[in-house]
Amino acid sequence: MSLTIVAQITAVPGKEALVRSELEKLVDITRAENGCEQYDLHQDNENPGLFLFYENWTSRDLWQQHMGAPHLAAYAAATEGAVSNFVLNEMTRIA
Repeated sequence: MSLTIVAQITAVPGKEALVRSELEKLVDITRAENGCEQYDLHQDNENPGLFLFYENWTSRDLWQQHMGAPHLAAYAAATEGAVSNFVLNEMTRIA
């Protein structure tokens, strides 16, 4: 069963450029991962500190492997103290 992930990341005011730069580093490497069908990064038009990943994975197991990947650990270290909120939803497409 496939899995859709919607992840919302909010940067601390003044840290928007840092967070965006670090998020952009994740895109190509993640798209090359086994099980990744879609990994799109968005930035809110009115609030430049609000980012959203829309992801589709072939399975939850492969997504969980992604969550443990070294590039995500590097992102977390690089953005420590720069992210004020992180919301992640695991979703299933119904239509």
